[in-house]
Amino acid sequence: MQEGTRDRGELAELARELTARSTRFRRSLPDGVVIALSELVRCMSCYNRNLTEGYDTRAIDIECALNEDYSTDPEKRDLQLEARAHIAVQKWMDEGGFEGKGTSFAGVVKIHRRFCERLPEDLLWVEYPETKERGKITPGKLRRRYVKAGGHIPVNPDALPRLMQRFEDAYEKLGRPDSIIASATAHHRLLWLHPFLDGDGLMSYAMLRDTLDTGGI
Repeated sequence: MQEGTRDRGELAELARELTARSTRFRRSLPDGVVIALSELVRCMSCYNRNLTEGYDTRAIDIECALNEDYSTDPEKRDLQLEARAHIAVQKWMDEGGFEGKGTSFAGVVKIHRRFCERLPEDLLWVEYPETKERGKITPGKLRRRYVKAGGHIPVNPDALPRLMQRFEDAYEKLGRPDSIIASATAHHRLLWLHPFLDGDGLMSYAMLRDTLDTGGI
């Protein structure tokens, strides 16, 4: 957010207050409670993500997947495995496995690879509604064709390396308050670019994980 932007000062102050409160909250709890709560929050986050994307995955289905109790229905089983992959990547971030910045070009690629490598084969294919063609997602590889996401047609695939570098340059060096404020716009911008055939999410979680000392809660 540029200097002089309307409401910048007020938003920055709110971001600093959010940082202080989240840190105090996390440090006020015993480690065992933080771990238990973070596991619950990851399941909740996964459920809400699936809900917004139209996936019929109930909370109990996610809980069963974490206990390796899968549905006999192939489609439901795949969604359970996808939920398990989503939670595993968030846990990896929460436990310090992800190094670097979530907004870096390399970071976005690393998160995508980590997530997609855990998906079942059936979920690594996307179908193009107009042509009925199918394309396979390669973990960590930028798309090499045009795609359509809802009513949005993302940028030319040839422009992705340049625009992803621009994405990194725009968000990588922000201070903590600005990074918190910008997490939503960065998420929107990444989905607008749509760098992969599918599986573009989780960057904003890494971005907030960089700036808020929450322990995953």
